[in-house]
Amino acid sequence: MGKKDGNAVRMENIHKYFGKVVALRGVDFHVGENEVVGLIGDNGAGKSTLVKILTGVYPPTIGDMYIRDEKISFRNYDVKTAHKMGIETVYQERSLGEKQPLWRNIFIGRQITNKFGFIDVKKEKEVSQYIMLDLIGFRGAGITVDSKVKVLSGGERQGISIGRAMYFNADLIVLDEPTVALSVKEIRKVLNFIQKIKDSGRACVYISHTISHVYEVSDRFVIIDRGEIVANFLKKEVSLHELDEFLLKYATAKEKI
Repeated sequence: MGKKDGNAVRMENIHKYFGKVVALRGVDFHVGENEVVGLIGDNGAGKSTLVKILTGVYPPTIGDMYIRDEKISFRNYDVKTAHKMGIETVYQERSLGEKQPLWRNIFIGRQITNKFGFIDVKKEKEVSQYIMLDLIGFRGAGITVDSKVKVLSGGERQGISIGRAMYFNADLIVLDEPTVALSVKEIRKVLNFIQKIKDSGRACVYISHTISHVYEVSDRFVIIDRGEIVANFLKKEVSLHELDEFLLKYATAKEKI
């Protein structure tokens, strides 16, 4: 293997066609090993398609992908393989079972079992406590590992999902619109949880069309539109105001085409 490129993932010349519809066209996209990348674009811009390829939901029509410098064979790459290679996706809060306690949600599909093959409830609760308190610094008043998910706020649910991904050794955590329909207070909780991802040495892709939510915690911003990457900014190169101005001018110019 040649020189390491320092990326958690690198995608090159990614195209995706659905019949005659071009969803992605020649996309180059990478995420550093300890980098938070804000992936920004309107609905239908191609964000979801790009992430579904990254996370193994479906393959590209054309293109290559490398995970920590290892070239991926898309014939053998699916969601389960992505998990094994350290890529986890945190969807909006609906991904948790409302009527199940927190500890059961954390271990859905990945139960800890004893030597007889039975679920080790005591161990799962101990690990859940560790995830809540140590990994993500969860401080929800009156919330324990036995609490039902339905009593959690939207931000707290996202925190549990992020902690679960961190515990299962994700090197790259993909957050799909994690602050949709949340209050300002709940958005703050989610941003704090995302900072925990960064502090733990992991990488993150933060998908959003709301730049004000993503600016604070991201190191870099990738703008996607109509299936193509149209801009790439380092945070140190651009203020929130300047980024807003760019997006506004770009959208205005696009409307005139």
